[in-house]
Amino acid sequence: MRLLFIMLRKELKGYFFNLFGWVVFAFVIVMQGAALSTAMKGFRDSPSQDSLVYSVYNTTLFWFWFLFIFPLITMRLFAEEERSGTLEGLLTAPVRTWQVVLSKYGAAMAFYTLLWIPSFIQFRMYEWVTDIPPAYSPGAMAGAYAILFLMGAAFTAVGCLASALTSSQIVAGLLTIGLLVIQYFLGYVTVIWGENFRAAPMFHYISSQEHLHYFTRGLLDTRPAVYYLSVTVFVLFITYQIVDYRRWRR
Repeated sequence: MRLLFIMLRKELKGYFFNLFGWVVFAFVIVMQGAALSTAMKGFRDSPSQDSLVYSVYNTTLFWFWFLFIFPLITMRLFAEEERSGTLEGLLTAPVRTWQVVLSKYGAAMAFYTLLWIPSFIQFRMYEWVTDIPPAYSPGAMAGAYAILFLMGAAFTAVGCLASALTSSQIVAGLLTIGLLVIQYFLGYVTVIWGENFRAAPMFHYISSQEHLHYFTRGLLDTRPAVYYLSVTVFVLFITYQIVDYRRWRR
């Protein structure tokens, strides 16, 4: 475990000792601020029964920039090391394959989690600046961050898999965003085709839009947690197999 933590710390430092990591951090802060400002402007223009948290996260604007986070933070994990030749040295070192995969995934997830700290501060600033009670419940706030973490766990794993499949960061990024966009639009199958087919419950079950809709209302459910954690474990297992195959092929 000590070796795993050393590798995890090294990977995490790569995000903060690199200008690109701070660019991603700034991108998320700006987009989150824009989404919050847009929601508050909507509150000013017309009354709404929805909470501020719900209004911020259940918009097309949110999904547009949210899905782009994952190729940005994962495309270099394996692809860059494969391109530069350092992955070969890492795989021939006295470390286990699962340690390599978990260290890279863990660092990406830690960085992803840190990206949401400024958004929490932005929500609290509403109360600090206006000196009025927040326009959201603690349950809605907890639900929002819970589902963002669960989706992030699965989507980051997809990014790791894409990065392990190629030596090109661009290809890894395109593959990641392509898979995530497909997953996103699968949530609209029942909207397009209706409910009158047997697979409709399955599409409701995997719909990220519905999960975000309910969780940001403070309605917590264990089924999405099982879904996203299962996807995370399964995709990381495939990533492990790919990296391990590369290791023994060498």
